[in-house]
Amino acid sequence: MSRSSAKRIPGQFAPRLVEMLESPAFCVLTLSGRRVLDRVEIELGHHGGNENGRLPVTYDQFQEYGVDRQAIGPAIREVVALGFLRITRPGRAGNAEWRRPNLFRLTYRHSKGEIAHGTNEWRQIMTLEQAAAISKAARSAKSQKTKPQCGKTPSFRGDSPHRKQPIHGGETHTTAHGGETPTTIDISGREDAA
Repeated sequence: MSRSSAKRIPGQFAPRLVEMLESPAFCVLTLSGRRVLDRVEIELGHHGGNENGRLPVTYDQFQEYGVDRQAIGPAIREVVALGFLRITRPGRAGNAEWRRPNLFRLTYRHSKGEIAHGTNEWRQIMTLEQAAAISKAARSAKSQKTKPQCGKTPSFRGDSPHRKQPIHGGETHTTAHGGETPTTIDISGREDAA
């Protein structure tokens, strides 16, 4: 075995700078955030190391990789806020013909049209405190997808919004203070004392 063949990696790999691994932004990443980065790197590998910026990864693919479904959105927001990932085209949920995944770009890997080796936005975060605050704010931010649909205001009651409301008969009386009897109005508009 020659020396040069001993140093070769027998398959695709995903290099990361030690500087990035030691950065405050990387140190505060949650496990879900790291898995999101790993899965996008795998997608870049499936594309032969090309097409960074046009990498489609679906929620199902993140979930299959081990990210809890409820943690996917916050984890994506976290890695974007910390400067490791960019969404180049936002995805859309819906029926099969309207559904499309997010397209991602890893900021620490080369992409078409860049002169340098990545844009490395994570370098702008200087301290652990700053990184922790950014991560916490990104993970707790409300998703933009909770807008009311079709002009309806969402109902967050405990009971089902589809449950039929009870039907009350016309004999409902209100109690007034002072012992007065309620007044009813006949269909003809005349007032009668009950």
